[in-house]
Amino acid sequence: RYFEGKTSFGMSVFNLGNAIMGSGILGLAYAMANTGILLFLFLLTAVAGLSCYSIHLLLKSSGVVGIRSYEQLGFRAFGMTGKMAAGIAITLQNIGAMSSYLYIVKSEFPLVLQAFLKADTNSGEWYLNGNYLVVLVSLSVILPLALMKQLGYLGYASGFSLSCMVFFLSAVSIYHHHHSLSVPQTAYTIPILAFAFVCHPEVLPIYTELRNPTQRKMQHISNISILIMYTMYFLAALFGYLTFYTNVEAELLHTYSRIDPYDTLILCVRLAVLTAVTLTVPIVLFPVRRAIQEMIFPNKTFNWIRHVAIAVVLLTLINMLVIFAPNILGIFGIIGATSAPCLIFIFPAVFYIRIVPKDKEPMRSTPKIFAACFAGLGVLFMIMSLSFIIIDWTTGSSSTLGGH
Repeated sequence: RYFEGKTSFGMSVFNLGNAIMGSGILGLAYAMANTGILLFLFLLTAVAGLSCYSIHLLLKSSGVVGIRSYEQLGFRAFGMTGKMAAGIAITLQNIGAMSSYLYIVKSEFPLVLQAFLKADTNSGEWYLNGNYLVVLVSLSVILPLALMKQLGYLGYASGFSLSCMVFFLSAVSIYHHHHSLSVPQTAYTIPILAFAFVCHPEVLPIYTELRNPTQRKMQHISNISILIMYTMYFLAALFGYLTFYTNVEAELLHTYSRIDPYDTLILCVRLAVLTAVTLTVPIVLFPVRRAIQEMIFPNKTFNWIRHVAIAVVLLTLINMLVIFAPNILGIFGIIGATSAPCLIFIFPAVFYIRIVPKDKEPMRSTPKIFAACFAGLGVLFMIMSLSFIIIDWTTGSSSTLGGH
C-alpha cells in the first residue's frame, strides 16, 4: 500500500527536530525578556506538552484509517472541505516559515561575508548584497535538496543543521538584531511560542518513511524531538536573555561592549545559524509541495517534472516575498496567529473526533471531550493572538516591523 519506509529512528528524530527548530528560536530570548524566566518556562512547558498531545491525536486518527498525510486525514474527516482546509493551512504556515528563514539569510549572510572578507561596508560589491545572496543560496543549496524524492535522506543535513544550532545562537542573533528586529513585543510572545513547536505537517510524512512504523514508535520519536528542542530552546533563550540583558546595561553605561561583531567565535556561530536555517527550508518545503499536489493534482502518481516544477515555483515565490515585501514579519504575525492554531490544536482535535468511530469512543467519552476542549483552546488561542496583533498594529508600533 505504501512504499517500504527506510528511515531509522535516529534520523527521524533529526528530521522532526529540524522541522520543529526554526524561526521560533530567534524570537525566544525576546519572549523571555517579556515574560521573565519562570513564566517563560511555564509557557514553554505548556506548549511542548500540548504539542505532544496534539501529535498523539494525529497518530491515533491516522492509525484508525491507515492514512499518512494531514490532508488525507482532513478528507476522511470532512471530505473535500477538510482536505482543502488542511492543505491551505500547511501551505500558508510553511511558506511563512520558509520566508522567515530566508529573511534571516538575507539580513545575516552579507554581514558574515563582510566580516570574513574584512570588507568595507559601503564597497557596494554585489556579493555583499543580501538580495543576490538569498537567490544564490536558494539555487545552490536549497533547490538541490528540495528536489530529492524522499524526506528521509535529509536526515544527514538535519543532523548537521541541528548540531550547528549552538546554544550561543540566540545571544548572538539577538545582540546583533536588537535594533533592527524588535518584532516580538509582548504581543508576539504567545504566537512565537506557538510557532516554536509547529512540526505537525511533517509528522505524518516522517511516519510514512519510518522503518517498521508503529504508532508508539512514532510517538516516541515525536516526544524525544520535542524534548530535545524544548531543552535547546530554554537554554538558547536563557543565554540570549542574559547576554541581551548585560548588553543593554553596558550600552547605558557607554562602556565598551564585550561582544565584537568580528569576533571569530561569534562569526562561526552566525555561520552556524545561517547553515541551520538554510537546511531547514527544504524540510519545510516537502509538506507544502505535497499539499499542493493533493489539492491540485489529487490522483496523479509521482512525476519528476511536476515534483521539480512545484519546488521551483515555490522557491521563486518565496524569494520574491523576501526581496520585495517590506512588512514581511507583520504578515507572519497574522499567519502564525491563524494557521498555527489550526494545525496544532483545531484540526487534530476535530479530525480525531470525526475519524475515531462512535462505537469505539462515543461523543461523551473522556478522550473525545478532551479533544473538544483542545479544539476550544485553539480557537481561544487564535482570537487572543489576533487581537494582540491588531492592538499592536493600531497602537502604531508596526513601524518596527519588517525591514531595517
